[in-house]
Amino acid sequence: MASSPTPRFVVQTVDARAERRRRVVVAAGLAGCLVAGLLIGWLAGHAGAVPGAVGDHGAARQLAADNEVLRQQVANLTRDNQVGAVAANELKHTLAEREEQLNGLRNDLGFYSRLVGGGDQRQELTVQDVRVSPIAGSHAWNLTVTLTQNARRGADTKGRITLAVEGLRGDKLAVLDAKDLGGTVQAGGLDFSFRYFQQLHTTLALPADFRPTRLRIGVDADGSDAATRTVAWADASQTSGDNHVQQ
Repeated sequence: MASSPTPRFVVQTVDARAERRRRVVVAAGLAGCLVAGLLIGWLAGHAGAVPGAVGDHGAARQLAADNEVLRQQVANLTRDNQVGAVAANELKHTLAEREEQLNGLRNDLGFYSRLVGGGDQRQELTVQDVRVSPIAGSHAWNLTVTLTQNARRGADTKGRITLAVEGLRGDKLAVLDAKDLGGTVQAGGLDFSFRYFQQLHTTLALPADFRPTRLRIGVDADGSDAATRTVAWADASQTSGDNHVQQ
C-alpha cells in the first residue's frame, strides 16, 4: 500500500485575539525598555551633579565662617580705636591740668623771688597778677590786681592805679574809663600803699553791647613817673603774665 505524500502547504486558522495580545505584550516590553533607559540616564546625570552641589555648599559655609571672623576683627579694631581716643583725651586733659599747675608755680616763684630778691639792687614795682571773673546774671566783673616790690627796699610804696577797658561797641572801637565802668571803680582810681605786696579789688560794670578786648592799667607811684600797662582780657580772665612798672 503506497503512503500518502507530505503536503507542502498547511492551512491554519488565525486567532485574531491572540495576535492582538502578542502585539500588546511586545509594545509594553518596548515601552518598558524605553522608560528604563530614560530613568538610567536621569540617575546618571544627577549622580554626577551631586558632588558639585555638595562642594558648593561647603564653600558657602567656609565663606560665611571667614566673613564672621572678619566682622569680629573689625569690631575689635573699632573698640581698640575708641579706647585709644578716650585715653588720648584723658592724657590731653591731664597735660592741660599739669601745665596750669606749672604756670601757677612759675607765677608763685616769680612773686616770692621779687618779694625777697637778693642783693642791694633796687627792684621794680610790679603788677604781678591781673584777674577778672564774671558775676553771674549780670554784665559786671570782679577785678583783682596784685602789686609787689622787693622786700629789701624797706620802705612803703604809695600811689594810685587807674583803669580803662578797651573793646568793641557794635562794630566800632571804644575805650571805657573809670566814669564809664560803674561798679565800685572810683573816678580817681584805686589807692595803694604797701611794703611787700598788696591786692586791690574792685568791680567793673560793662555795658551790655560792649565786648572787652584789653584791660589798661595806669600806675602812678609817689616819686616816680606814671606808667601804663595793658593786659589782654582773655589772659586776665585766666591768669596774666608778669607786668612790670619801673619806678
